[in-house]
This record gives sequence, C-alpha cells and structure tokens, in this order.
Amino acid sequence: MHWIHRKSWIILPLLLVLLFIVNLGLGSVSIPPGAILSILSGSETANPVWRDIVWEFRMTKALTCVLAGGALSIAGLQMQTLFRNALAGPDVLGLSSGASLAVSLVFMSQAAGLQMLSTPSPWAIAGAASLGCCGVFLVVIVIAQRLRDNTSLLIIGLMIGATTSSLVSVLQFLSKPEEQQTYILWTFGSLGRLNWTEIKVLTSILVASGLVALFSTKALNGWLLGDNYAQSIGIHLNRSRLVILLTTSLLTGGVTAFCGPIAFVGLAVPHLTKLLIKTHNHKILIPAVSVGGGVLMLFCDIVTQLPGSAYVLPINAITAMVGAPVVIWIILRAKRLSV
Repeated sequence: MHWIHRKSWIILPLLLVLLFIVNLGLGSVSIPPGAILSILSGSETANPVWRDIVWEFRMTKALTCVLAGGALSIAGLQMQTLFRNALAGPDVLGLSSGASLAVSLVFMSQAAGLQMLSTPSPWAIAGAASLGCCGVFLVVIVIAQRLRDNTSLLIIGLMIGATTSSLVSVLQFLSKPEEQQTYILWTFGSLGRLNWTEIKVLTSILVASGLVALFSTKALNGWLLGDNYAQSIGIHLNRSRLVILLTTSLLTGGVTAFCGPIAFVGLAVPHLTKLLIKTHNHKILIPAVSVGGGVLMLFCDIVTQLPGSAYVLPINAITAMVGAPVVIWIILRAKRLSV
C-alpha cells in the first residue's frame, strides 16, 4: 500500500468542520462563527434567536450537504471502479434520470392515469426514486454484460437518460400547472427543504448503503484490475455486481428523492480526492470521498447564498460550474478514459 501523508488526512476533516461552521453562519441573518461554536457547545449566546435559527433551519441543511455529498461521491466511486471508466457516474449512466422519472410519476400521477397519494410521504418519494434508479441500472448492467466497450455503454446510458427525460416531458404536458410547478422546483435541487424526520429517513438509507459499500472493498479493489483478476481472488462477479447495483441505486435514489437530481458531484469528487490522497485502496478511498463529497457540497451551498440577498441559487447550477471543468480536465489529462 502506498504511503499516505498525514497532511492529506488532516486537510479534508478540517475543511469539512470549517465549511460546516461557515455554512451555519450564512443566511439572511448573519451569525458570527464564535456564536455558532457557542450554540453547538450548548453555551449562551448574545441573541437567543440565533439558537432557533441554527437548530431549526440551518443545521438540517448543513447535514443534508454532508449526507448528500458523501452518498453521491461513494456512488460515483463505485461506478468508476465497476466500469473502470473515469467518466462514469450516477448521472452520466442515467441513474438520476430514472429516479427523476419515478418521482415525476409520484408528483404527476394523474397525468399517467394513476391514483397516488396527493401528499406523498418522504418514504414514498425515497422508495420511488430508489426503484427508478435501480430499474435503470439493471438495464445498464444487462447491457454491460453484452458490451465490453465502456464508451458504447456510456452512450447507451445517455440514451436511456434521454428516453426517461422525454417521458417526463410527456407527463408534464399532460399534468396540471401546480403539479408541474412542484416537480420543476424539485428538479432545481435543494438542500434546505428537509426537516428532521426526513433527515432521519435519508440518514438511515445512506448509512446502511454506505456500510455495505465499505464492507465490499475487497470486491471493489478486485474490479480495478478487471473481471479475470477479480474472479481469480475469489470474488463472485454476479454477486458483487448486484451489491454495487443495490448500494449505488439506494445512495443515488435516496439523495435524488430528497434533494433533487444533483449533477457532477459523484463524477468529480473521486478524482479530486485521489489528487489529495494517493491511493487506489477502497478501504481508504470510500471514507475519503465521503468526506470530500461533504466538503464540496458545503462549498457549493455557500456559493449559492447571494451576499446581502434573501435569494438562494439552485444547487444544481453551482455543482455544474464546479464539476464541468473537472470533467474537461479529466478528458484532457487522461490518455484513455479507463481508470
């Protein structure tokens, strides 16, 4: 195993804590960092209202940033490892599109000729998004077993995403204006809509899936060197594919359900993390990218908050601004797309 510098381990957690505190302090009401630390430690503050603002509104958003960023980053790492392709990610292969289609069926069910709950619960939305995500990935996995060309597989994933997007457009055309508005606002992506109940739901899904991914590090390390090597060290190929399928689908589907389709995070964070931590061992990479994903999402959420304004930009716009240059850099830097 390569030697990992201690500084690399210190930078990511420090950035996470620093950006977490900064994120809690920003908003229409500015709260000093010292007051944030006092609130977190249970001490008294100069303004008692600050405590309610932090715990009732901003804490849930900051925790959502950490959870969503970590989940998408782990999902992206697994996808890149499974397909040995640097440009593989939850959104590139149509997973987010499948989740969006399933959620659109929940929001605009009458347009599809279905009678669903008028006020779907967090469990219903999370379950629908996970099923939609899993359904698309099942199609991708079946095709992957017949196609060994990663570039063709990526193109097929993009076409699946285009097909699901067209179905969503049909539903929008047939649905009521208020249903369209609810869905469109959801597609912008938001990290501040969750309450504590939804945070618990999201946490339970992501922690369970993340632990399964962490216990699958042997299989992931084997996949790096190809199917034949993974099989030679005792890895059951179909079983490990299924585990990666389920964990990636739950991670992506859970985040997409509660936060909307957030692009580029799962694609960019694994590469950015590998620049800092020089290793391919997934026992190290999975915790590292989870922290790195939280750092990136906190940073993007800070950027979305316009100084001196009550308006908040869509999180998807900022993640695209950060992630798209990373993708361009990957293409220009790599001699080939496989990792």
